[in-house]
Amino acid sequence: MFSSKLGTVVRITQDFPTFQEMTVEVGGVPAKAIAYPPLTGAVRVGDRVWLNTTAVDLNLGTGGYHFVQSIEGRQEREYTPPGHIMKLRYTPWQVAVAAVEEEGSAAHVRIKGFTSLAGTPVVVGTLHSMIAPAVVAFHAVSPGRRVVYIMTDGAALPLSLSNLVRGLKAQGLLAQTITAGHAFGGDLEAVNVYSALVAAKTVAAADLIIVAMGPGIVGTGTKYGFSGIEQAYILDAVAKMGGYPIAVPRISFADPRPRHRGLSHHSQTVLGELTTARVALGLPRWDAEKRRILVRQFRESGAVKHRLYTVEVPAVETLLAACRLPVKTMGRSVQEDPAFFEAAAGAGVLAAVHLHGGGETLPPWPETE
Repeated sequence: MFSSKLGTVVRITQDFPTFQEMTVEVGGVPAKAIAYPPLTGAVRVGDRVWLNTTAVDLNLGTGGYHFVQSIEGRQEREYTPPGHIMKLRYTPWQVAVAAVEEEGSAAHVRIKGFTSLAGTPVVVGTLHSMIAPAVVAFHAVSPGRRVVYIMTDGAALPLSLSNLVRGLKAQGLLAQTITAGHAFGGDLEAVNVYSALVAAKTVAAADLIIVAMGPGIVGTGTKYGFSGIEQAYILDAVAKMGGYPIAVPRISFADPRPRHRGLSHHSQTVLGELTTARVALGLPRWDAEKRRILVRQFRESGAVKHRLYTVEVPAVETLLAACRLPVKTMGRSVQEDPAFFEAAAGAGVLAAVHLHGGGETLPPWPETE
């Protein structure tokens, strides 16, 4: 099921209470590794550690990292479980969390009293990299609002893996984080996406909720075999719970793969076939050639059934640079794949306009010249 090798910690390059990045020596060869101290204990230079090397052995997209499974010779640690809900259940790394919903939680009564999201805008993406342009564009239009990020368990499970979230929180662009399902490490823990949405509204007092998986989307090149398919049922959940669902479409004119050119086949499937609620999308004007390609794809996939609005997107590259967020998608920067970042930013702009009561007055997309 997995490859495991013994290595020695040579250097620790990032050291946080919930996340450590390091250089290890495995068989005389230096390599990168990651440890999660809540699962393994804190790693120190000189420690001998057991490493899960499977993804690197298979040359998969984990950034070339091994993952620390345990520390050789480390004595038993004193541990008091914070709550009664287990994540990573029935695995050797199952961890107890204090879920926001559980009895005994200070928020339990507020969770039980929930009735509706009451029109709160909820931006739902499929890639972790979408959250940065959506959040900075939202704050550019509507500064000072509370943005809450829900990380699903569709990809990476530890929230602490995300340098992006760490950066957004440090600058006050994210007020709180919630980890749903088997994802863990958020300011609040939730059993599933539905109750995470409830917590975002009733406990975290969100003005904007943004939902997306952590780093590491899974795809197979097939119609339904990708983890971003969760966007469909999350958008439907938002609509059923009285929120204002905003979809982030996956759009690129830099991806070399034909199935991801223009409106990705992922978004065509989710928005055209699987999402039953009528959701909102905020799209930039773009040039005539891009509009021609996208209009055809929206129509052929059936995604044109949603509410498509034209929004004025701020200079995403400038906003990300000002926040010192060097985010990439599939290895491409905002300079290399501007349409991807502009589409995500459009969702943030639409959320801000909706909060100010002007969402329905926006011009339809595409506008004719």
